[in-house]
Amino acid sequence: VQLVESGGRSVQAGGSLRLSCATAGFDFDDYAVTWFRQVSGKEREGVACFSHRDYLRYYGDSVKGRFSVSTDRAKKTVYLQMNDLKPEDTAVYYCAAYPGWGTLLWYEYDLWGQGTQVTVSS
Repeated sequence: VQLVESGGRSVQAGGSLRLSCATAGFDFDDYAVTWFRQVSGKEREGVACFSHRDYLRYYGDSVKGRFSVSTDRAKKTVYLQMNDLKPEDTAVYYCAAYPGWGTLLWYEYDLWGQGTQVTVSS
């Protein structure tokens, strides 16, 4: 089982980034795949979820209207398009997966990637 994040880097406020989560080793079509982020010392935050069971998307309040989650079933990859980035978006971004319906509750997820750092400067 594998989840590998990529695409994190430093960017100026107002800029855009696209993160990728490449997966392998589980039934992609039955899993919810979600992006979380975490700043050291703070609670993990659910950012965006793609539910492959019903093709619904869920977003955290702080990113609605700016971030968009999408999927490529052929590549078994989930993307996070981040626009109008703000310094408060700075965090390590993780993708996670679990066999179920979409949710932003981190404790539901049992498969995690290693994370990719996103830094937004003002």
